[in-house]
Amino acid sequence: MRAGNMIYSSPADIPATLPLFPLEGTVLLPTAQMPLNIFEPRYVAMIDAALRSDRMIGMIQPDFTLADDGEGDEDTPPLVKVGCAGRITAFQETGDGRYLVTLAGIARFHVEEELETVTPFRIARVSSEAFADDFELGKGEDEVDREGLVRTLREYLDANDLEADWESIERASTQVLVNALSMMSPYGPAEKQALLEAPDLRTRAETLVALTEVDLARKQGDDGVVLQ
Repeated sequence: MRAGNMIYSSPADIPATLPLFPLEGTVLLPTAQMPLNIFEPRYVAMIDAALRSDRMIGMIQPDFTLADDGEGDEDTPPLVKVGCAGRITAFQETGDGRYLVTLAGIARFHVEEELETVTPFRIARVSSEAFADDFELGKGEDEVDREGLVRTLREYLDANDLEADWESIERASTQVLVNALSMMSPYGPAEKQALLEAPDLRTRAETLVALTEVDLARKQGDDGVVLQ
């Protein structure tokens, strides 16, 4: 897999430690691009550190189910166990202390251990060994019901009076399409995490379709349509 000027071929290409960017309701997936507006000082420092080294950070969600049980605090909430490593492939300084960053998703990781650090941002020891398939471009595409996915997408857009760039959708590979739609989906943190942790591309696509169908059914019910 290529991200910017680098090629990532196996879990060994992911650093053993990564700075972490916890962001609720947001997941990064392999092959996908994520724009970020970085303004909080500790994460500006994180980007500075990443640019000085391998340009990689780990996107991960806070685990607020554990926070509700009293673990962690507002600044350091407990984290879920699976995130995704991304490489900074473009950045722009705004002149007012912010960074505009493009992050390219490479591979998922398990958090093995969060490390004590003097940096303002969090760092963890991670492993991508369980996600070796993430490094194989196009892995599992033939097993995805792309036609069904696109049909469900069209139904969702029609139901919400939204438009899409269908030419770009048709050009996109199935892997890119599934992962990009999963990232852009309007669902909650738990649903986003389920999409991230799906064991393969087919399961991710099926999960996305199922979530969308439930959302469509709920919307029909809210509009007064009697569901059978």
